[in-house]
Amino acid sequence: MPHWKPHLLRLLALLQRYPGLIAAFGFCSGVASFILVDRQAGVGKVIAVLMLLSWAWLLLEGLLTRSAARWLGIEVPPLLLRYLTQLIHQESLFFALPFFFVTTAWNSGQALFTGLLGAAALLAITDPLYYKWLAARRWLYLSFHTLALFAVLLVALPLIVHLTTAESYRLALGVALVVALPSLGSSLRIQRWWRWPVLVGLLLALGLGAWLARPWVPPATLWLTQVAVTAELQQRNPGRSLERVEVAQLRQAGLYAYTAISAPRGLNERIYHVWKRDGVEMDRIALDIHGGRKAGYRAWTHKRNFPAQAAGDWQVQVVTEAGQQIGVLRFVVTDQAGPVRP
Repeated sequence: MPHWKPHLLRLLALLQRYPGLIAAFGFCSGVASFILVDRQAGVGKVIAVLMLLSWAWLLLEGLLTRSAARWLGIEVPPLLLRYLTQLIHQESLFFALPFFFVTTAWNSGQALFTGLLGAAALLAITDPLYYKWLAARRWLYLSFHTLALFAVLLVALPLIVHLTTAESYRLALGVALVVALPSLGSSLRIQRWWRWPVLVGLLLALGLGAWLARPWVPPATLWLTQVAVTAELQQRNPGRSLERVEVAQLRQAGLYAYTAISAPRGLNERIYHVWKRDGVEMDRIALDIHGGRKAGYRAWTHKRNFPAQAAGDWQVQVVTEAGQQIGVLRFVVTDQAGPVRP
């Protein structure tokens, strides 16, 4: 018997005797990940690799446990597997949450997605709910499983392989749909041929719905560090930020929409400044940003061609190529002699 095997067996026995140790460790390390990633994004890259490795183990759990039993003579207790799965769920959700909390536009539908992740994280550390309510409902449990993986991939892919936000969303969505197959298959109890087209149709419907809902999903690794609507720009720095602008001032010099966007080192991303008046799009201007600058990559657009009737409520939406909102700049344009138009 290899010299390490008795130690491993003793560890497995200890964990089986005190299963709460794994849940406690998962909670503490999850909170530690939350704090570290929030303070230093570079730490997130290391944790992201560990998260993906843990998910690789989780997805290959059956094969690995059978191999351990066959080649090493080690029977992994089902209770231990259950708690290891819970640990990975806890780690994944607490790892992803700080990114989504920072990047969420809380006055938009993105708050629903981030709120759902927060509720899922609380559920993962509440044993009675996790085991007696969630795990007892297979379709709900696998949906929870898929959501945790989807969130981790949205954060990890830009950090590790520098995929753009749009590429990360497409890949994460594809992987999530593949992982969702067992849940849909068990729910439909596929035994007859005609249920296969139903399964494919459900997958396509889920994929289309998730793709259309992408504006409600925050771009996990992009956030604004500085914004300004200003009439002047000097040495790449904005002048005084304006909340109210007169039409005459617009005609004279136009306006700058200035944004500094934090992005992971090595990430090259195309974003858009979408200028809107009273909710109607007036201009969409593309900008290319490059990650790695601590204070955020500085980019701006200068708009001079305002419509004849320029007075109203204006906003500049900062969005990704996939349509995910990074942030919004707001200002009001008034007539020279009149109040703000309602």
